[in-house]
Amino acid sequence: MKRVLFLSSTGGHLTELLQLSPLFEKYNFFIMTENQKNNIFLKEKYGKDKVFFMIPGTYTGLLNKLKYPFILLINTIISFCIFMKIRPDCVVTTGAHNSVPMCFIAHKAGCKVIFIETFAALEKPTKAGSMVYKIADHFVVQWENMKEFYPNAEFGGWIF
Repeated sequence: MKRVLFLSSTGGHLTELLQLSPLFEKYNFFIMTENQKNNIFLKEKYGKDKVFFMIPGTYTGLLNKLKYPFILLINTIISFCIFMKIRPDCVVTTGAHNSVPMCFIAHKAGCKVIFIETFAALEKPTKAGSMVYKIADHFVVQWENMKEFYPNAEFGGWIF
């Protein structure tokens, strides 16, 4: 059974990712998201050995902009350790910024990367999507007009 890591930041990205939960039955799945109080239920619902957390990070506000490079570095190390522990065959992500290191680690290791550009990206691409687009094995957009920015993307429609 293929090992699939489902990855996203918290909030709307995680809500979108969890719309894919019917796929969990088909694969040996793992979930990785940010360590927030509202995400603790994931360990209870799916099991402690299936859910991994990274440090929450945001790059808005002066203090956060100063801390963000360090958080990103730590999350890159966390991503590498988790990748080595579970050795997924495929990484599926709905973004955002914290998913980028894992996508590059997976790509370098020969693992398939599937990036689903967020539903919120209606008029312009996200930073994470722009970075991962070139290395993704499958890049999916939820709005047809986003193919203007990602010409080789697959239009998948809405996850919701």
